[in-house]
Amino acid sequence: MPHLAGAHRECYLLCQTMADAKPRKGLISHGIAAQNRKARFDYTIKDTVEAGLVLKGPEVKSLRHGRATLTEAWAGEREGELWLFNAYIPEYQGGVLSHFEPRAPRKLLLKRKQIQSLAGAVARDGVSLVPLQIHFNDRGRAKVLLGLGEGRKKQDKRAAIASRDWQRDKARLLRARG
Repeated sequence: MPHLAGAHRECYLLCQTMADAKPRKGLISHGIAAQNRKARFDYTIKDTVEAGLVLKGPEVKSLRHGRATLTEAWAGEREGELWLFNAYIPEYQGGVLSHFEPRAPRKLLLKRKQIQSLAGAVARDGVSLVPLQIHFNDRGRAKVLLGLGEGRKKQDKRAAIASRDWQRDKARLLRARG
């Protein structure tokens, strides 16, 4: 601790205790806010793209509480732009002016060439744009991780379950052995 006298010392100690204090519990400043875990099971993800997300203030606050769901969400093209459809972001309970449509389409921010290549892949190859997760980057901006996914058939899903179980059992045996 530096040598300080009087009010300066009190101010320094107050700032130190505020810096050491834990951030408010429950709010997400950076990291994953919502995840679509079933998408990796239902689709074979070929490629991923990170896109920005246009949100209103209460929507961001609701996302920071981590209450959004992406299970039925999908992305698609409308009028030359990419949009996120059917993503559920519940209304923020803390404010008066926080009324918005929870399942409203939300615009995705990508460069024009990226939009054209993704739209071409969807039209040409018959793949789907599946939102995998919504997260906050280091600067606190909301981003969506989109996956170019090809739908799996039932036997592919069974094979994925079998390989996952085998990997789990193999790891368990190796741990037990030594």
